[in-house]
Amino acid sequence: KGRGKHWFILTLLKYFISGIAWSNDDCWKEMRRFALTKMRDFGMGKKVIEDKIIEESHYLMEVFKKFKDQVREELNRVIGSRQVQVVFRKNLPFTDAVIHETQRLANIVPMALPHKMSQDVTFQGHFIKKGTTVYPLLTSVLYDETEWERPHSFYPAHFLDKDGKFFKRDAFMPFSAGRRVCPGEGLARMELFIFFTTLLQHFRFTPPLGDSENELDLTPRVCLTVSPSPHKLCAVSCM
Repeated sequence: KGRGKHWFILTLLKYFISGIAWSNDDCWKEMRRFALTKMRDFGMGKKVIEDKIIEESHYLMEVFKKFKDQVREELNRVIGSRQVQVVFRKNLPFTDAVIHETQRLANIVPMALPHKMSQDVTFQGHFIKKGTTVYPLLTSVLYDETEWERPHSFYPAHFLDKDGKFFKRDAFMPFSAGRRVCPGEGLARMELFIFFTTLLQHFRFTPPLGDSENELDLTPRVCLTVSPSPHKLCAVSCM
């Protein structure tokens, strides 16, 4: 449950940032309880927060209007013109698989924040002493060839069984691992689903006129996180 130490992180703590992500021991426990309590106060896990996210997605739709393919077919068949709700997720297995596969292949934090060993451990023949700072390398699991049929390709079938139903894989951990997993995972998953499905329900995205999809540079920008390069896209209304 501890957060490992690193000179760069210690510098950030000293001059720039602090909070639950960087706290340790009893302080972390207290801040985690406080954060979860406040997120619940603001509606995490309740219908009200879903309504707020839907409201935000509608705002985004209006912005795009000023200037949907297997996922869109599934959305049209299951939802049609109705407002997207989280309850629809179980009836959208392919859409859910696409979201999960995107998070697996394009994880924005390939090396999670440092953790601290809470006890002595022997891992793959290596002795790791209690208190040692360790970095969970998420890509080593998300791209593991023994866990995924096509680890380096976009393959939504990773999350679909032989009957086309969605199932979650144990090796899927984009929100880190252990007791220091992101406390906002549930909220983030809800937001991803509602925004993604609402946008594809209402728009078809294409490169600008004169450009082709093959010209898009999908090379990520790497810093503390991995993020896509900026692109210009056209959002064409489907409604």
